[in-house]
Amino acid sequence: MLSRRKTAAAAIEHIAPDTARRTLPRTLGAFTATAVLIGAIVGSGIFRVPSAVAATVGGPAGLMLVWVFGGLIALFGALSMAELAAMFPRTGGPYVYLLKAYGRPLAFLFGWMWLLTAPISWAALSLTFAQYLATLVPLTNAAQHWIAALAIVFFCALQYRSVHIGAFIQNLATTTKVLALLGLALVIFLLAPHLSSGGTAAATAQPMAWSGIGIALVAVLWAYDGWEDLTTLSGEIRNPGKNLPIALIAGTLIVVVVYLIVNAAYLHALPYAQLAASHAVASDAMVAAMGPLGAAATAVLIIVSVLGTLNGSVLTHPRVFFAMAEDNLFFGSIGKVHPRFETPYVAIILTATLAIIYVLLRNFIQLAEAYVLGVWPFLALAVIGLFILRRKRPELERPYKALGYPVIPALFILGTFFVIAYALWQQPVSTGVSIAITLVGIPLYIGWERLRRRHS
Repeated sequence: MLSRRKTAAAAIEHIAPDTARRTLPRTLGAFTATAVLIGAIVGSGIFRVPSAVAATVGGPAGLMLVWVFGGLIALFGALSMAELAAMFPRTGGPYVYLLKAYGRPLAFLFGWMWLLTAPISWAALSLTFAQYLATLVPLTNAAQHWIAALAIVFFCALQYRSVHIGAFIQNLATTTKVLALLGLALVIFLLAPHLSSGGTAAATAQPMAWSGIGIALVAVLWAYDGWEDLTTLSGEIRNPGKNLPIALIAGTLIVVVVYLIVNAAYLHALPYAQLAASHAVASDAMVAAMGPLGAAATAVLIIVSVLGTLNGSVLTHPRVFFAMAEDNLFFGSIGKVHPRFETPYVAIILTATLAIIYVLLRNFIQLAEAYVLGVWPFLALAVIGLFILRRKRPELERPYKALGYPVIPALFILGTFFVIAYALWQQPVSTGVSIAITLVGIPLYIGWERLRRRHS
């Protein structure tokens, strides 16, 4: 009998949250919050996505229109999510909003999806870093994978040791990459031959391919993805009712403007057919402006950009698992806070372990593009939750109210579901697999709740 009690107690220890020293201190200000958001969005997407979009939409007008549409969807999402972030300034971000609006099952599904996609995104970022490093220093394929794994270990060790170190690196990396991107665009505008005035080749005007807009938006939303990552840090931001909305809105606006400027620079430097076929559009544009030196400069910029995004991801992503453990929707040990460093160290170790496995097993660069099909449906559901909470919980304090409510939140919801529906229509197998993997979380939730009740 005593043995059975000890066994049950041990099981509860792994399921129930550890209540000792669980609070993560509020130490991050508005500048760091904005830097985290910008750094989370601007990774490798702006260097890879424009060529794929150009190949899909048919002409320069379509290219710029898709980037505007994607930017508006992201901005409308940030404007809407800011109300939820200010209302529930707690670690976990979208997970918390889904929990408050819908309850435990949907919140668990989001956590399950996050457990699958967050480590994949780390793997993709670290492999992108290693591949561009290989353009500067000769590296075998195996060496690239090991260097990618070491990059994950390095940034996780920093975040394990101190959120302040991670925040400092994020501030520095974000400032550097934004200035470098604007510098890249300026160099291209100043030095690349203007195609319309006797450059390498004339950009042929083409009709916009409306049939490709939906698929192109999937790729563009991947490039804009990451603004929601900031909300996972809500429990560690000072004066969240003020600083979270400022960072969400200002940071997203900055990214939209920078992306439009950089795409205009690509169009300035390259014939449209070359842009659409390019595997390294930023490098090709810089070569047009600076010759071979442009390729090396672009590689350095991409390395800085990707590492900054990896640091931001390590800073934000594990917070979702930490929040789930607090609510008894994940193993309690995942919610432990380091007694000295005050960081969610077990959640960081868990995510890092999965990411390293992905890196060493295979190349997950292409899988990262499916990230949007896993994350964005939940973002739309979270914003629908804004309507639900306005009706069911009008008494809750709202330091910030969504600008343009209900029109702007509704446009974000419609835009997101349009992109997902279009992707399902055009690419039913890959999109369907992404949705099916998320739905696997339903029986997992049922099993988890049965196990939790058995040991409660």
